[in-house]
Amino acid sequence: MDTNGKLYVVATPIGNQDDITLRAIHVLGTVDLIAAEDTRHTGKLLARHNIKSKLVSYHEYNEKERAPELIQKLRDGASLALVSNAGTPAVSDPGYRLVNAAIENGITVVPIPGVSAAVTALSAAGLPTDAFIFIGFPQKKKGKRSEQLKRLARESATLVFYESPRRILLFMEEVIENMGDRYAVLGREMTKFHEEFLRGKLSEILNALQERDAIKGECTLLIKGCEEEDKAEEISPEAMRHEIEQELETAGISELSKKLAKKYGLSRKSVYEEILKVKKN
Repeated sequence: MDTNGKLYVVATPIGNQDDITLRAIHVLGTVDLIAAEDTRHTGKLLARHNIKSKLVSYHEYNEKERAPELIQKLRDGASLALVSNAGTPAVSDPGYRLVNAAIENGITVVPIPGVSAAVTALSAAGLPTDAFIFIGFPQKKKGKRSEQLKRLARESATLVFYESPRRILLFMEEVIENMGDRYAVLGREMTKFHEEFLRGKLSEILNALQERDAIKGECTLLIKGCEEEDKAEEISPEAMRHEIEQELETAGISELSKKLAKKYGLSRKSVYEEILKVKKN
Protein backbone atom coordinates (compact mmCIF):
# COMPACT_ATOMS: atom_id res chain seq x y z
CA MET A 1 0.00 0.00 0.00
CA ASP A 2 1.34 3.43 -0.98
CA THR A 3 1.57 5.60 2.15
CA ASN A 4 3.39 8.48 0.46
CA GLY A 5 1.77 11.86 0.15
CA LYS A 6 1.34 13.62 -3.20
CA LEU A 7 3.21 16.58 -4.66
CA TYR A 8 0.90 19.04 -6.41
CA VAL A 9 2.56 21.44 -8.87
CA VAL A 10 0.15 24.38 -8.82
CA ALA A 11 0.08 27.24 -11.35
CA THR A 12 -0.80 30.67 -9.95
CA PRO A 13 -1.65 34.05 -11.61
CA ILE A 14 1.06 36.01 -13.44
CA GLY A 15 -0.67 39.32 -12.80
CA ASN A 16 -4.45 39.37 -12.67
CA GLN A 17 -5.37 37.63 -9.42
CA ASP A 18 -8.60 36.28 -10.93
CA ASP A 19 -6.54 34.01 -13.20
CA ILE A 20 -6.53 31.06 -10.81
CA THR A 21 -8.49 27.87 -11.33
CA LEU A 22 -11.13 26.48 -8.98
CA ARG A 23 -9.06 23.30 -8.77
CA ALA A 24 -5.96 25.25 -7.71
CA ILE A 25 -7.93 26.99 -4.94
CA HIS A 26 -9.25 23.63 -3.73
CA VAL A 27 -5.81 21.99 -3.71
CA LEU A 28 -4.12 24.92 -1.96
CA GLY A 29 -6.85 24.87 0.67
CA THR A 30 -6.61 21.15 1.43
CA VAL A 31 -2.89 20.27 1.34
CA ASP A 32 -0.85 19.96 4.53
CA LEU A 33 1.89 22.28 3.34
CA ILE A 34 2.58 24.83 0.57
CA ALA A 35 6.17 25.32 -0.62
CA ALA A 36 6.35 28.87 -1.97
CA GLU A 37 9.05 30.89 -3.74
CA ASP A 38 8.12 33.92 -1.61
CA THR A 39 5.88 33.22 1.38
CA ARG A 40 4.81 36.86 1.70
CA HIS A 41 3.76 37.05 -1.94
CA THR A 42 1.89 33.74 -1.83
CA GLY A 43 0.41 34.68 1.55
CA LYS A 44 -1.49 37.53 -0.10
CA LEU A 45 -2.95 35.14 -2.69
CA LEU A 46 -4.00 32.70 0.03
CA ALA A 47 -5.58 35.47 2.11
CA ARG A 48 -7.63 36.58 -0.91
CA HIS A 49 -9.19 33.10 -1.03
CA ASN A 50 -9.31 32.56 2.75
CA ILE A 51 -6.83 29.67 2.58
CA LYS A 52 -5.16 28.75 5.88
CA SER A 53 -2.68 26.07 4.75
CA LYS A 54 0.82 26.27 6.25
CA LEU A 55 3.53 27.96 4.17
CA VAL A 56 7.23 27.15 3.90
CA SER A 57 9.83 28.91 1.72
CA TYR A 58 11.29 27.09 -1.27
CA HIS A 59 13.40 29.14 -3.69
CA GLU A 60 16.56 28.93 -5.81
CA TYR A 61 18.80 29.84 -2.86
CA ASN A 62 17.56 27.14 -0.48
CA GLU A 63 16.14 24.43 -2.76
CA LYS A 64 19.16 22.10 -2.45
CA GLU A 65 18.83 22.06 1.34
CA ARG A 66 15.03 22.29 1.54
CA ALA A 67 14.18 19.61 -1.06
CA PRO A 68 15.28 16.62 1.11
CA GLU A 69 13.19 17.97 4.03
CA LEU A 70 10.10 18.23 1.83
CA ILE A 71 10.66 14.80 0.32
CA GLN A 72 10.76 13.31 3.81
CA LYS A 73 7.45 14.97 4.66
CA LEU A 74 5.97 13.50 1.48
CA ARG A 75 7.34 10.06 2.39
CA ASP A 76 5.71 10.43 5.80
CA GLY A 77 2.35 10.89 4.08
CA ALA A 78 1.97 14.68 3.96
CA SER A 79 0.41 16.34 0.92
CA LEU A 80 2.41 19.24 -0.51
CA ALA A 81 1.67 21.99 -3.04
CA LEU A 82 4.53 23.67 -4.91
CA VAL A 83 3.95 27.24 -6.14
CA SER A 84 6.13 30.00 -7.61
CA ASN A 85 5.57 33.75 -7.43
CA ALA A 86 3.80 33.72 -10.78
CA GLY A 87 2.86 31.17 -13.39
CA THR A 88 3.74 27.49 -13.47
CA PRO A 89 6.42 26.18 -11.06
CA ALA A 90 9.51 24.49 -12.53
CA VAL A 91 9.06 26.38 -15.83
CA SER A 92 11.94 28.90 -15.65
CA ASP A 93 11.27 28.96 -11.89
CA PRO A 94 12.46 26.93 -8.88
CA GLY A 95 10.92 23.49 -8.62
CA TYR A 96 12.46 20.96 -10.97
CA ARG A 97 14.81 19.57 -8.30
CA LEU A 98 11.90 18.88 -5.97
CA VAL A 99 9.79 17.36 -8.75
CA ASN A 100 12.69 15.17 -9.87
CA ALA A 101 13.43 14.06 -6.31
CA ALA A 102 9.77 13.18 -5.80
CA ILE A 103 9.77 11.04 -8.95
CA GLU A 104 12.97 9.27 -7.87
CA ASN A 105 11.35 8.49 -4.50
CA GLY A 106 8.23 7.03 -6.05
CA ILE A 107 6.03 9.94 -4.99
CA THR A 108 3.07 10.83 -7.21
CA VAL A 109 3.41 14.24 -8.89
CA VAL A 110 0.12 15.90 -9.85
CA PRO A 111 0.16 18.95 -12.18
CA ILE A 112 -2.53 21.56 -11.49
CA PRO A 113 -2.40 23.54 -14.76
CA GLY A 114 -3.02 27.23 -15.20
CA VAL A 115 -1.28 30.36 -16.39
CA SER A 116 2.15 30.43 -18.05
CA ALA A 117 3.66 33.69 -19.32
CA ALA A 118 5.17 31.91 -22.34
CA VAL A 119 1.88 30.39 -23.50
CA THR A 120 -0.03 33.59 -22.68
CA ALA A 121 2.30 35.59 -24.93
CA LEU A 122 2.24 32.98 -27.70
CA SER A 123 -1.56 32.97 -27.79
CA ALA A 124 -1.71 36.70 -28.56
CA ALA A 125 1.48 37.13 -30.60
CA GLY A 126 0.28 36.08 -34.03
CA LEU A 127 3.50 34.14 -34.63
CA PRO A 128 3.62 30.47 -35.72
CA THR A 129 2.94 28.18 -32.75
CA ASP A 130 3.13 24.79 -34.49
CA ALA A 131 6.73 24.70 -33.23
CA PHE A 132 8.32 26.95 -30.63
CA ILE A 133 11.41 26.81 -28.43
CA PHE A 134 11.12 28.05 -24.86
CA ILE A 135 14.45 29.35 -23.59
CA GLY A 136 13.34 31.36 -20.58
CA PHE A 137 15.94 33.78 -19.27
CA PRO A 138 19.06 33.99 -21.49
CA GLN A 139 22.57 33.15 -20.28
CA LYS A 140 23.88 35.67 -17.74
CA LYS A 141 27.40 36.07 -19.14
CA LYS A 142 27.77 38.01 -22.39
CA GLY A 143 30.03 35.44 -24.09
CA LYS A 144 27.76 32.51 -23.33
CA ARG A 145 24.74 34.61 -24.29
CA SER A 146 26.24 35.33 -27.71
CA GLU A 147 26.98 31.64 -28.24
CA GLN A 148 23.43 30.78 -27.23
CA LEU A 149 21.93 33.29 -29.66
CA LYS A 150 24.16 32.13 -32.52
CA ARG A 151 23.03 28.53 -31.98
CA LEU A 152 19.39 29.56 -31.93
CA ALA A 153 19.72 31.82 -34.98
CA ARG A 154 19.32 28.84 -37.32
CA GLU A 155 16.14 27.52 -35.67
CA SER A 156 12.95 27.81 -37.73
CA ALA A 157 10.70 27.61 -34.65
CA THR A 158 9.40 30.68 -32.81
CA LEU A 159 11.79 31.55 -29.95
CA VAL A 160 10.47 32.51 -26.50
CA PHE A 161 12.63 34.43 -24.02
CA TYR A 162 12.02 35.99 -20.62
CA GLU A 163 13.97 39.09 -19.62
CA SER A 164 13.84 41.73 -16.89
CA PRO A 165 12.90 45.35 -17.74
CA ARG A 166 16.37 46.58 -16.76
CA ARG A 167 18.14 44.18 -19.14
CA ILE A 168 15.73 44.02 -22.06
CA LEU A 169 17.32 46.85 -24.09
CA LEU A 170 20.81 45.35 -24.00
CA PHE A 171 19.45 41.89 -24.73
CA MET A 172 17.52 43.08 -27.79
CA GLU A 173 20.64 44.79 -29.14
CA GLU A 174 22.51 41.50 -28.78
CA VAL A 175 19.71 39.57 -30.48
CA ILE A 176 19.87 41.92 -33.48
CA GLU A 177 23.66 41.58 -33.60
CA ASN A 178 23.57 37.77 -33.52
CA MET A 179 20.31 36.95 -35.31
CA GLY A 180 19.56 39.94 -37.49
CA ASP A 181 16.63 42.35 -37.38
CA ARG A 182 13.75 39.87 -37.28
CA TYR A 183 10.04 40.27 -36.68
CA ALA A 184 9.24 39.95 -32.99
CA VAL A 185 6.57 40.49 -30.36
CA LEU A 186 7.24 41.77 -26.86
CA GLY A 187 4.65 41.17 -24.13
CA ARG A 188 4.82 43.31 -21.01
CA GLU A 189 2.65 43.52 -17.88
CA MET A 190 0.55 40.68 -19.28
CA THR A 191 -2.90 40.18 -17.68
CA LYS A 192 -2.44 43.41 -15.71
CA PHE A 193 -4.10 46.82 -16.20
CA HIS A 194 -1.19 48.17 -18.29
CA GLU A 195 -0.83 45.05 -20.45
CA GLU A 196 0.99 45.81 -23.69
CA PHE A 197 2.15 43.99 -26.81
CA LEU A 198 4.71 45.61 -29.11
CA ARG A 199 4.98 44.11 -32.59
CA GLY A 200 7.39 44.74 -35.45
CA LYS A 201 11.06 44.40 -36.33
CA LEU A 202 13.33 44.03 -33.33
CA SER A 203 14.86 47.43 -34.10
CA GLU A 204 11.41 49.05 -34.15
CA ILE A 205 10.48 47.60 -30.76
CA LEU A 206 13.89 48.57 -29.38
CA ASN A 207 13.53 52.16 -30.60
CA ALA A 208 10.06 52.41 -29.04
CA LEU A 209 11.38 51.21 -25.67
CA GLN A 210 14.44 53.48 -25.79
CA GLU A 211 12.17 56.52 -26.06
CA ARG A 212 10.55 55.74 -22.69
CA ASP A 213 11.66 57.15 -19.36
CA ALA A 214 11.27 53.74 -17.76
CA ILE A 215 10.30 50.19 -18.65
CA LYS A 216 8.15 48.36 -16.12
CA GLY A 217 7.17 44.73 -15.80
CA GLU A 218 8.83 41.45 -16.72
CA CYS A 219 9.13 41.04 -20.48
CA THR A 220 8.37 38.05 -22.68
CA LEU A 221 10.10 38.36 -26.06
CA LEU A 222 8.98 36.17 -28.95
CA ILE A 223 11.16 36.10 -32.05
CA LYS A 224 10.17 34.72 -35.43
CA GLY A 225 12.19 31.69 -36.45
CA CYS A 226 14.72 31.65 -39.26
CA GLU A 227 13.23 31.40 -42.74
CA GLU A 228 14.60 28.44 -44.71
CA GLU A 229 16.08 30.65 -47.40
CA ASP A 230 17.84 32.79 -44.77
CA LYS A 231 19.61 29.93 -43.02
CA ALA A 232 23.31 30.58 -43.05
CA GLU A 233 25.95 28.00 -43.83
CA GLU A 234 28.13 26.60 -41.06
CA ILE A 235 31.92 26.89 -41.14
CA SER A 236 34.82 25.88 -38.90
CA PRO A 237 37.30 28.53 -37.66
CA GLU A 238 40.03 26.99 -39.84
CA ALA A 239 37.86 27.07 -42.96
CA MET A 240 36.85 30.65 -42.18
CA ARG A 241 40.48 31.78 -41.96
CA HIS A 242 41.27 30.01 -45.23
CA GLU A 243 38.34 31.67 -47.00
CA ILE A 244 39.35 35.07 -45.64
CA GLU A 245 42.90 34.62 -46.96
CA GLN A 246 41.57 33.83 -50.42
CA GLU A 247 38.95 36.57 -50.49
CA LEU A 248 41.37 39.28 -49.30
CA GLU A 249 43.20 38.98 -52.60
CA THR A 250 40.27 40.64 -54.38
CA ALA A 251 38.01 42.19 -51.70
CA GLY A 252 38.34 44.98 -49.15
CA ILE A 253 37.94 44.39 -45.41
CA SER A 254 34.59 46.18 -45.03
CA GLU A 255 33.05 44.53 -48.08
CA LEU A 256 34.33 41.09 -47.04
CA SER A 257 33.13 41.36 -43.44
CA LYS A 258 29.62 42.19 -44.64
CA LYS A 259 29.62 39.32 -47.15
CA LEU A 260 30.87 36.65 -44.73
CA ALA A 261 28.66 37.81 -41.86
CA LYS A 262 25.57 37.34 -44.00
CA LYS A 263 26.79 34.06 -45.48
CA TYR A 264 27.50 32.39 -42.12
CA GLY A 265 25.01 34.14 -39.84
CA LEU A 266 27.71 35.87 -37.79
CA SER A 267 27.93 39.40 -36.46
CA ARG A 268 29.76 41.77 -38.80
CA LYS A 269 31.92 42.95 -35.90
CA SER A 270 33.22 39.45 -35.11
CA VAL A 271 33.99 38.76 -38.78
CA TYR A 272 35.73 42.13 -39.13
CA GLU A 273 37.94 41.33 -36.13
CA GLU A 274 38.79 37.90 -37.56
CA ILE A 275 39.75 39.47 -40.90
CA LEU A 276 42.10 41.87 -39.10
CA LYS A 277 43.76 38.93 -37.31
CA VAL A 278 44.27 37.07 -40.59
CA LYS A 279 45.59 40.19 -42.30
CA LYS A 280 48.02 40.85 -39.42
CA ASN A 281 49.41 37.31 -39.57
